[in-house]
Amino acid sequence: MLLELYWTFVKVGFTSFGGTSMIPLISQEMLSHEWMTAEDFSNIIAIAEMTPGPFGVNCATFAGMQVAGILGGIIAVLGVLLPAFTLTIFVAACFSKFKTSQTFNGILVVIRPACIGMIIAVIISLLQTNYLVGGTINLYTLGIGALALLLLMKYKWSVPKVIICSAILGIICIGVL
Repeated sequence: MLLELYWTFVKVGFTSFGGTSMIPLISQEMLSHEWMTAEDFSNIIAIAEMTPGPFGVNCATFAGMQVAGILGGIIAVLGVLLPAFTLTIFVAACFSKFKTSQTFNGILVVIRPACIGMIIAVIISLLQTNYLVGGTINLYTLGIGALALLLLMKYKWSVPKVIICSAILGIICIGVL
């Protein structure tokens, strides 16, 4: 299982571009291997977003630990970092060529909308997981989400304050499982 976990995160690292673009790939792998449920994965995303550090590394750590304990977390992180490390060395060696390359700029023109599409797909998936319970909309979670958006956009609250506020409201409204 550890080798499969390592290979899974190597594939994620090579086929995504870091950050939230990794979410659909990790989700697909976790669900297809039946290593976790959609709800488990949604919780991992929340934890990875709240903790300091790169999102992909945090997500790999928590997913790996969920699947195979501490060793699984280490293996998943090594897997997700190998592609970035390899590609960084390659790009650094060839940077001057890539900087002015029309081909490279053309590739980026295609990659950016693809990443946006993947992020939108994740948002839709997370909305279904977090706001629908048994096919009906959970008004508590919808209200907390709307309040969080309002606090961030209109009142310019910091993300940590909004997370703490949302957690407290979640405990009050929904309870602790």
